[in-house]
Parts: sequence; structure tokens; C-alpha cells
Amino acid sequence: MSRLQVVSGKGGTGKTTVAAALALALATEGRRTLLVEVEGRQGIAQVFDTEPLPYGEHKIAVAPGGGEVFALAIDPELALLDYLQMFYRLGSAGRALKKMGAIDFATTVAPGVRDVLLTGKAAEAVRRKDKQGRHVYDHVVMDAPPTGRITRFLGVNDEVAGLARIGPVHHQAQSVMHLLKSSRTAVHLVTLLEEMPVQETADGIAELRAAGLPVGRVLVNMVRPAPLAPGALAGDVPRAALEAALTAAGLPRAGTLAGPLLALGEEYGERHALEAAQRARLAALGRPVLELPLAPEGMDLAAVYRMAKDLRGQGVAEEPPSRSGTTTGPGTTTGPGTVDPGTPDPGTPDPGTPDPGRTP
Repeated sequence: MSRLQVVSGKGGTGKTTVAAALALALATEGRRTLLVEVEGRQGIAQVFDTEPLPYGEHKIAVAPGGGEVFALAIDPELALLDYLQMFYRLGSAGRALKKMGAIDFATTVAPGVRDVLLTGKAAEAVRRKDKQGRHVYDHVVMDAPPTGRITRFLGVNDEVAGLARIGPVHHQAQSVMHLLKSSRTAVHLVTLLEEMPVQETADGIAELRAAGLPVGRVLVNMVRPAPLAPGALAGDVPRAALEAALTAAGLPRAGTLAGPLLALGEEYGERHALEAAQRARLAALGRPVLELPLAPEGMDLAAVYRMAKDLRGQGVAEEPPSRSGTTTGPGTTTGPGTVDPGTPDPGTPDPGTPDPGRTP
């Protein structure tokens, strides 16, 4: 089962809500998940109706069966301080750099550094173990940038590893890419049954595959209920025939009702045809497709729990089939991109040991 679950999607598709529901679904039956936010929007706090999250891992929800969901809103500057402490043991010197503005300069002027810190922090949470050698989190769910930026965001460590040929920076970047391109990671894309989101999903899957990044599931959000059974749609209905049927049913003002009813039927027929076409496009992408219904009463925390139940019922705790290229064995993938052998390069500092006090 992939331990890092990355959730991306076009803006407006509800990817943050879906990421929260996925974290809840994966935490069911006593598991522990970490829900990570990397865009600084405090979207997780809004979904769970809490105060803005400080930098740190905080318990935010309890899943059915006693599981726990923790949340982390990554601050790039504080993540850089963690990085400096972990690999260079700078301690107070790192804090002095922050006061001087050097950290703000590094994360603002060099956006790639920011993305390295964000992905690196998530990777550290995936690998972290307690004193008994067990993983602290069963799964880490990342609410990632939108589809148009996800491939570059996840692939930035490849660029950094190429620029820094030796040293801790090189080893850390290479270690993160090993995780991101391995079977321990799955990148899910959230979409709607609309033309633009589906097209962006198709483009995103093609880019992820070209970069050797593992594609997980397509999560179709806000699916409208179907009032008619498949095949129940009739063709054009003559207005006179509809009026006669309404009159025969004993409805008053049959002539007044016929026009609006025909308009609604035509609108539903167009919508049905559009959604059927988009479902066919998604099916052709070769990835498992899950559907989440539209919440008729609006999105609140109860609706998020219902979404989690829907995801669980559709098998999110089960591994989807081959996700990138052709799987030939554990940790091995043939196809575009780099293969993850499942272990960091020799000499890579162990990111699995947290700073004191950081394990929740």
C-alpha cells in the first residue's frame, strides 16, 4: 500500500476536501494518518472548521474505528530551519539566519528551494519511526499544488540533485525522489465531469507518466445524482403529447407546465450526454476511477466523513493496479523516469529520526 498519497487537481474541483476525506478513510480501523498542506492556504483548517494550523503536527480528527488524523501546514522557512538542524546541526545559528532574513531570501528568490523543503518534509514524515522501529504514520496524505504544477513540484528534487552533485543536499534530494518515484507513492488527481477539468486531468496524467511519477486513481468529485435510470431518456417529446399526458394525469394548467418541463428535460439530456462523454474519456486514461456524490446540503464536516466512507467503500485502502510503466517487482518499475530501489543512496543522512519532541 502506498504510504505517501499525493492529491492534486484543477482549482475548484475540491481537492483539499477530497484529501481530507482520503486521510480519514485511510485512518479507519485504528490507523494513523498525517494530512499535509503545502500551499499555505490553511485549507485543512477550513475543512475541519478549526483555528489556523501552526507549524507542527496536531491531531485534528478521529476516524471510525479509533483511527487518528494529524495535520501539518508546512511553513517553508521553519522547514528550512529543520533541514539546517538535521543535516548541519546549526541550531541557534539557523535561528540567527532567520533573523537576518537569509531564510526568507532563500525561499522567496529561489522557488525551487521552497518546493524541495516542502516535499522533503513530507518524505521525512513518511519515513519517520518511533523508538520501537514502527512507522509513526501509516499514511501521509499531501494536499498538493494544482494539476498544472504538480509534475514540476514533485520533480524539483531531480533538478536539485543534478545541480548539487555531492554533499547532503544532493543525497537528500535524491532520497526524496527515490520515494516519490517508488511504489510507496501514489499521485491521485481530482476532477469533475466537465470538459476542462477532465482535459487537465488527462494532461496531468501524461506529464506524470513522462516524468516517471506513479499515477494513482482519478477521483471524480461532486457527481450529481441521476434521476433517471440508464436508458430511460426518451427522444424529442412533442409538446402536445406532453400536455395530453399531464391532462390525463389530472394536473391543472397542463399547457403552462409543459414548456418548463420540456426545457428541464432538454437541459438534463444535454448534461447526461456531457457527463457520459467525460466518463468515457476518463475510462480511456487507464486508471481506476472513483466517484464522490455532490453534497446536496453543502460541504461541512459531516459531509467530509460521508465522503471518507464512500472512498473506503470503493477500495481506497486497496492498492490500485500498475501505476507507472510496467511493474516488474517490489520497488521496481519500467517505463519513463528513475527507478526507486526502495533504499536511499549510501551516505544519505537518515531522515527517519525526528528532532526531539517532533513526534506527536
